[in-house]
Amino acid sequence: MKTIYTFLIGLLLITSCKSDKTESTNSVDTKELTIAEKIANAHGYDNWKNVTKISFTFKVDRDSVKGKGRSWTWNPKEDRVTLTTETQSFDYIRSQMDSTHIAADRAFINDKFWLLVPFQLVWDSSATINNPLESEAPISKMKMNKITISYPTNGGGYTPGDAYDIYFNQDYIIKEWTYRKGNSDTPTLSTTFENYKDFNGIKIAIDHKRPNSSWNLNFSNVNVTVD
Repeated sequence: MKTIYTFLIGLLLITSCKSDKTESTNSVDTKELTIAEKIANAHGYDNWKNVTKISFTFKVDRDSVKGKGRSWTWNPKEDRVTLTTETQSFDYIRSQMDSTHIAADRAFINDKFWLLVPFQLVWDSSATINNPLESEAPISKMKMNKITISYPTNGGGYTPGDAYDIYFNQDYIIKEWTYRKGNSDTPTLSTTFENYKDFNGIKIAIDHKRPNSSWNLNFSNVNVTVD
């Protein structure tokens, strides 16, 4: 009788341990990605951690006039920036800037924002992003998903208070956007995101065109160096 009792106690303990283990396993939840993370990942954000240097030339072409452009080299791990134009050259670390670097850094922030908008959705933690909704894109007039990223008026930066309406498809790739200065109800600028190219896993839209115009904000000499 004692042997049977001991066996039943042992069986109860084994069953109890198994039950606890199963309950513990089932309680582990998979974190749901935010809409910003989904868009960033669709453009290769998972590969950004391997990037040691990115270089590009930012320019705007109008009609037959080709923009002279600004050429940048950015080492994100050091946050070192080099600007080269026809008339000047700057090299600085963003955490050690002085007043002589402000104009160059303002241009860098603008040009980098255009280049890496999908990643800025994750990086710009002070901004507010609403839930996606279906809306008509401003240029193609196609139905797409839309989010709006809004920057606080007192959050610092060079252009506080601005807002951007971002339009993307089911694959989370950005197709168009509208910039609204100061979060105005009236659009300031709407452009496409097109001619995507892959640079070591980072997807970048090379051309941004306005409707009914030969205006094209574009990037050339893009190079992404990874570990």
